[in-house]
Amino acid sequence: MTAKARRPIGVFDSGVGGLTVVRALMDRLPFEDIIYFGDTARVPYGVKSVATIRAFSRQIVEFLLQHEVKALVVACNTISAVALEQVRELAGDIPVIGVIEAGAQAAVKVSKNHEIGVIATSTTINSNAYAREIHRLMPDARVYSQACPLFVPLVEEGWVDHPVTRLTAEEYLKTVLEEHVDTLVLGCTHYPLIKPLLTEVTGGRVELVDSALTTAEATAEVLAGLNLLNPQRGAPEYRYYVTDIPLKFQTIGERFLGRSIRDLEMVKLG
Repeated sequence: MTAKARRPIGVFDSGVGGLTVVRALMDRLPFEDIIYFGDTARVPYGVKSVATIRAFSRQIVEFLLQHEVKALVVACNTISAVALEQVRELAGDIPVIGVIEAGAQAAVKVSKNHEIGVIATSTTINSNAYAREIHRLMPDARVYSQACPLFVPLVEEGWVDHPVTRLTAEEYLKTVLEEHVDTLVLGCTHYPLIKPLLTEVTGGRVELVDSALTTAEATAEVLAGLNLLNPQRGAPEYRYYVTDIPLKFQTIGERFLGRSIRDLEMVKLG
């Protein structure tokens, strides 16, 4: 078991957004080695068919399994919404942690009035995956979902505290806040970067569930429960694999990660 515990955690996403989950994992599990895979050549997944998303997910999982990961963290809401069970089948006895399950569990835990808001990309909202998981855990919950498609490009532009982003947030959240939600799930891995702005827009009256933090916490609990926490106390190894290196990747990626990206390699799938 000790040999298996020393293996890396595999984290994957359709692009760069999953690096917020990696950042949270680095903070929560500072001795764990991490391999990150971002399918930057084929992003966004949200506009693709379920069959295509599942085919891409299979290729990524097979790649990470070749690197002998001890756990798989699905840091992509779209994949979590439509391909999580398939990922689990491919993973076999390797634990799989999905960002939607982790976010829904955290929301149910903190909500007092059972009125929960969810903001995410249009594809994630249309999948109804958060609402289904929240209702599974808390049948009497009322879930109010709002697609916020402009947040991703605004975050990637670096406009995390920009008047345009603030006005956009106020417009998107108007309807949700009218429903008196006490909890708001940030259902996209880009959204943690605008968490301070969202706190201001909601007036601090709503508990924000950060999908990156909840996924990191869920991963820590799973690894501890399976006795798979890395016993080493030296500097961890972080490796990053992408299918394309766009012009702004380094800038955006390091903003998401909160530190410099080293050991970056481009690979081809399929």
